[in-house]
Formats: sequence, C-alpha cells, structure tokens
Amino acid sequence: QFVESGGGLVQSGGSLRLSCVASGLSSSTYVMSWYRQAPGQERELVAAISGTGDATRYADSVQGRFTISRDNSENNSEIKLYLQMNSLKPEDTAAYYCAARDGVWATRVSEYDYWGQGTQVTVSS
Repeated sequence: QFVESGGGLVQSGGSLRLSCVASGLSSSTYVMSWYRQAPGQERELVAAISGTGDATRYADSVQGRFTISRDNSENNSEIKLYLQMNSLKPEDTAAYYCAARDGVWATRVSEYDYWGQGTQVTVSS
C-alpha cells in the first residue's frame, strides 16, 4: 500500500516536500522513484533512488532543484520516500506519483511494480 502526501498550490519560486509511505515492501531491494504526469502528456521520470539510498538520479529539468531521499524501516517492511522540491516553476505543475521496482534501475513506466495514487502539484506564475 502506497500513501502519498504533500502536494498543493504554490507560487513560482516556492517549495514543497512530497512524501510517500510504501508498506509491505522489503526495503533494501526496491528502487524507488518519483514520476510526474501533466495533462495531455506522458508520465515522466523525475528522480530515482537506489535500494540502500546511496545513489540517486534526476531528470535534467529538475537537477539542482529537487532532492530525493528515503528512509528504510528497521523491520524492513516499510519505505518512506521523499521529494524536496525547491525553486518550483509553472512547468513543474503535474500529478506526482511514487513508484517501486524490485531490482535494478529502470526508467520505463512498465518496468515498475507498484504505484501510488498520485498527489497534485500546481505552481502558479
């Protein structure tokens, strides 16, 4: 079960922090990612983090502005995923989804095993 939160309406240049709690997953084996989808556009990868949290990847459009992080639970059955978004721009407006993949890095939507329900981020100019 995935529960996402933290979306909302913010002015250009502002910040938001998205959270995703993924229950029932063996923490260290899952690559976790944030995707976003704007109306009429394909879902795109925003950021990804390795199972242990020691490696991250970002889309060029958010590099230097967004930071992905994770907190694996001690009992290895829950993952908390975060996306700190700074210097937001109107083009960041989209529904943001957390996703999990058991295995190595992947960018295709079809390669992810589990998805959250999405949280809306709207950036006004």
